[in-house]
Amino acid sequence: MKSEITNNLEHVLIKCITACETCATMCLQEDDVKMMVRCIMLDRDCADICTLTARFVARNSQHAKHVMKECIEICRLCEEECRKHQHDHCQKCADACRECAEACEQWMQQK
Repeated sequence: MKSEITNNLEHVLIKCITACETCATMCLQEDDVKMMVRCIMLDRDCADICTLTARFVARNSQHAKHVMKECIEICRLCEEECRKHQHDHCQKCADACRECAEACEQWMQQK
């Protein structure tokens, strides 16, 4: 049976994936797309690492901790970049990335 921390982590990872994908899509629709390139790239990287992390956690992989470290790092970078932009989608993404990094850290502490 999964712990409450693991169940929460899986939920938060999916929330972060969705926020990052939405942010990247919305950034592509901004007037100055060139200004959003780093944000878009980090959004995509973050969504991908969160997807991989969710899969490793779901299967209780012995390698989950290794992937989790990268997930935390990329979530923090994505949060930092998104905070630079005042767009609502960027701020929501930053919030989701922060929540995800914190949930990953909490999960790591329990293991």
